[in-house]
Amino acid sequence: MRARDDMTFPAEEYERRIRELRERMEQRLLDAVVITDPENLMYLTDYQTTGYSFFQALVVPLADEPFMITRAMEESNVIHRTWVEKTLPYPDNGDAIQQLVGSLKSSGLPMNHVGYERNSYFFPAYQQDRVRNSFSFGTLMDCFGIVEEGRRRKSPVEIDVMRKAAHATEAGMAAGLAACQAGVTENDIAAEITAAMFRAGGEPPAVLPYVASGPRSMIGHATWEGRTVQPGEHVFLEVGGCYRRYHTAMMRTAVVGELTASMEKSQYRMKLALDELQRVMRPGLTVSDADTLVRNVITDNDVGAALVTRSGYSIGIAFPPSWDEGYILSLNAGDFTVLEEGMTFHVIPWMWGVDGDKTVGISDTLRVTADGSESFFTLDRDFTVNDEVIVVGSPARARERAASVATGDGHDPAARLEPGAAVEADLAADGDGTD
Repeated sequence: MRARDDMTFPAEEYERRIRELRERMEQRLLDAVVITDPENLMYLTDYQTTGYSFFQALVVPLADEPFMITRAMEESNVIHRTWVEKTLPYPDNGDAIQQLVGSLKSSGLPMNHVGYERNSYFFPAYQQDRVRNSFSFGTLMDCFGIVEEGRRRKSPVEIDVMRKAAHATEAGMAAGLAACQAGVTENDIAAEITAAMFRAGGEPPAVLPYVASGPRSMIGHATWEGRTVQPGEHVFLEVGGCYRRYHTAMMRTAVVGELTASMEKSQYRMKLALDELQRVMRPGLTVSDADTLVRNVITDNDVGAALVTRSGYSIGIAFPPSWDEGYILSLNAGDFTVLEEGMTFHVIPWMWGVDGDKTVGISDTLRVTADGSESFFTLDRDFTVNDEVIVVGSPARARERAASVATGDGHDPAARLEPGAAVEADLAADGDGTD
């Protein structure tokens, strides 16, 4: 293992991760494991690239130095980012699977039982078939979850990195909420969110923000499509900030106009679910208990809404196509996994179908502490009600509002103007009368 001081975490963190992986390998009687999942490669070595559609693998023997097999172009990511000393790159016209099987055979190490991640997104079936057909000198075994078992609980240094991701999340959400005005497009809102996230130190997230206004909020995983927000509508936002591939996420809702009785009841239910879960969430609580609590609070409503998904999922390292670690652990009924200190969850007590045609959300990323839980965020959970100003497509004014929210003073110089005067002020602030 190369000693270096320019990785995301101290060397001791990676040494611990490899040591604990090998302990699990011994328990499963594995001589080596072939790790192909991008998140797991990042976790073990600090390796990352957007080129993970090409085959890449870390081979970890039980008692010898790990080595990596990558596309030749990606070898630079091993050299410049990781502690790995040995690489076996293959050219674009080479055979990555032949390289893998050949290196296992010629290693001189015991390879009687080799684990591989059968559930890895980026180790497709046809490649797995080729490995199985060529691996005639030992037994291949599915070792899915052997790295994820370590990723379930975040260490203190991982929590620190997630706090930086949370700063970007919160900045993006504050900007997005401030931009939710009648006459503004969903694209305008998305632009404000992403700009604020990146200015706050955020890096490219696994998923760009979800922005859905009015009736489009009823479409699962809908995001911006240029629609203009209308007076009296709401905007559903979900933002996931990223730092060094670690993510935090939150949902919030903006209302452009009056807060109706149904929306007020929905806001109350979602806030209550989060408050009640935080009150009891601690080591020893089961996943099923957590889900039941959240689900019962949301189900007890008279606005026609339902919680149609799991109530939360593990969150941390992520690459596209998803920011969640739900395949590691999700808050689902019937799962009696016990919560442990260091687990981190995006808890999502959102409400689908308020009044039959609206989806709203308030969510937070929570971490389990030694004796309870805490949120990564400080942003107010209440719906943002933008009912005093009608902005006709003024991103510059939206940025001014976002800045006031982000700095915590909450002062909006146009908030008390009459609608017509506010529009005139916006045009003046933009420098001309064009939109």
